[in-house]
Amino acid sequence: MSKSPLAPPPALELDFRRVAVLFAGGPAPAANAVISTAAASFLRQQIPVYGILHGYSALVEHSRHRPVAVGRDYLVLDSKVLKRTRNSRGILLGTARTNPGKMVSSPAHLDDPERTKPLRTVYEALRYLEVDALISIGGNDTLTSANKMKMFQDRLPPGEPRISVVHLPKTIDNDYSGIDFTFGFFTAVEMLAEEIRNLLADAEANNAYFLTETMGRSAGWLSYGAAIAGEASLVISVEDIQGEFRNEESFTDAEGNTQTRPIMNVDRVIKRIVKMMLVREERERKQFGVIVIAEGLAEYLPQEYLEGIPRDDFGHIAISQVDLGKRFAKWIAEEYEHQTGRKRKVNGLQLGYESRCAVPHAFDVMLGSQLGVGAYRALVEEKLDGVMVSVSGQLDLHYVPFEQLVDPETLDTKVRFIEPNSDFHRLARFLETNINQ
Repeated sequence: MSKSPLAPPPALELDFRRVAVLFAGGPAPAANAVISTAAASFLRQQIPVYGILHGYSALVEHSRHRPVAVGRDYLVLDSKVLKRTRNSRGILLGTARTNPGKMVSSPAHLDDPERTKPLRTVYEALRYLEVDALISIGGNDTLTSANKMKMFQDRLPPGEPRISVVHLPKTIDNDYSGIDFTFGFFTAVEMLAEEIRNLLADAEANNAYFLTETMGRSAGWLSYGAAIAGEASLVISVEDIQGEFRNEESFTDAEGNTQTRPIMNVDRVIKRIVKMMLVREERERKQFGVIVIAEGLAEYLPQEYLEGIPRDDFGHIAISQVDLGKRFAKWIAEEYEHQTGRKRKVNGLQLGYESRCAVPHAFDVMLGSQLGVGAYRALVEEKLDGVMVSVSGQLDLHYVPFEQLVDPETLDTKVRFIEPNSDFHRLARFLETNINQ
């Protein structure tokens, strides 16, 4: 006789006294669905849950003289704190970009006590809280931190307690390997698409163009999704910097070695955009439109444009200070006037921050909730350590070992790019203004 699906689950043998949850990196819609569902899963088994505030920032400051403290550095997550938070905006625990593995960029570095000192401090802070498991929620960079925490503990002497580490993938950029879609992506796409549609109406009324810079540091999923749903005239992301649009530039690294890096052929990219504008005028009698570019193109600018731009703990440039949208708008307007002798207003602006803490889309709430439950199932039911929780198909759970998601030599995570000529890539090209007909 088959067991009723409404029957209670069997009693489990629990190995956890306390569990810690932290969120790091940029905000994403449905963050609270992930946090609250993960916490509630453990609370149902009477396992206390501590919510670490602002990523790793407090944990790396832990010391004998200033130990982590409730209220200042962490919250006790109970049913009162979690009440009706799944659909709420923002991040219940706050966030930060502190990187405890900043000095570790190869497996050999894990044997250097000085380089691993921040990781040890995090470990000691969690041990001070008597935590047996850490649920890490964040993007590609946060996954590297989770993996380094796991690898650091793998090298501890026998007898020292281990803290199990499970990671939940978060990024509105949707550039994660090992999962189909990340929570917050569809909310961000919908909000940005609505902005693009509004700008399109404004552009038509004024015979002008808008150049919108969307988030997407490493890959173009968000810019492409927003452009498709928002009916933009053209979208360009890092995946498009190939062939005639790509050059190389030499530079000297920190150790004095000469290296090369790919850069954008700015002149040809600008000419490609202007060509689209001229085709719209000549063939469609349209003197307006919205162009979408991914912020990650800033990383492909020649070094002369990046002088003085600071970098964060993970080595990324402060893209907001590049102001790529306004730069591109200026270059496009100048090239348009150079080719035609006429002026065309091109307004450059950044889109993205507006979408990071938007009210989450229903799908993102469901996806985030499943990921939160997945953390519980990975740790308690499957007794796993060093895995990322993944969801595919009809919200089916999978557990992907960290080793499959990171480069074994650099310990960087593997970014998922839009494959050139993939069906998704071709969809965007099919819907935008065709300059080849």
